[in-house]
Amino acid sequence: MIGFFDYTVWLTYFSLISAVIGIFVSQAGGGHPYIASIFLLFCGLCDAFDGMVARTKKNRTDVEKRYGIQIDSLTDLVAFGVLPAAIGAALFKTAVVYESIPYTALVAQLPYAVYVAVFVLYVLAAMIRLAYFNVKAEENAATGKTMVHYTGLPVTSASLIFPAFLLLRHLLGREIAIFYYAVMLLTAALFVSRVNVRKPGLRGVLIMVGIGLVEFILIMVVRYYGHRAF
Repeated sequence: MIGFFDYTVWLTYFSLISAVIGIFVSQAGGGHPYIASIFLLFCGLCDAFDGMVARTKKNRTDVEKRYGIQIDSLTDLVAFGVLPAAIGAALFKTAVVYESIPYTALVAQLPYAVYVAVFVLYVLAAMIRLAYFNVKAEENAATGKTMVHYTGLPVTSASLIFPAFLLLRHLLGREIAIFYYAVMLLTAALFVSRVNVRKPGLRGVLIMVGIGLVEFILIMVVRYYGHRAF
């Protein structure tokens, strides 16, 4: 059997599993964007620690390291590229099913082709960002340089951006679902921008995990106790 299956890659595999389940859950029935965002948050949690876990194994071969880099990027494309797009598609489905509710009506008025174009641009930008990052990482490794800043917004930021938007949508109780797609375009532009983002250390990672935990708790409350969650 090809591939590697020790503990160093488990979190990456779990992230992909979560992403695929989230994609299908988002499209079930009339659409479930809030439930799908829980899977997105879990993907972000796995990504936060997969590299740390992998580095605990001191005798990893070069093939194992390169394999880990490849599956990490492939998983990130599904988790933080395709899954947010699927959540956007689920928002459209809820707008069609619940279009009598004022804060969903505007989304259903635009042709679905407009949203598909947004989804395509977003996923394409995520793929470009990940491929560019891999090339730069290999270049830095060959020259012995240490990466201090990321060029372009890391795609993993999607795990916090889109759940936060869904929470804001619910808390405001207004028609802002249409802006989800604007946020997708802005995020896509930042993925391929030249903006420098400082690489977070352990403290930064823990802060982001804490933010994700708060978002998870609030989404669970919204999902099971809110009257406007889908």
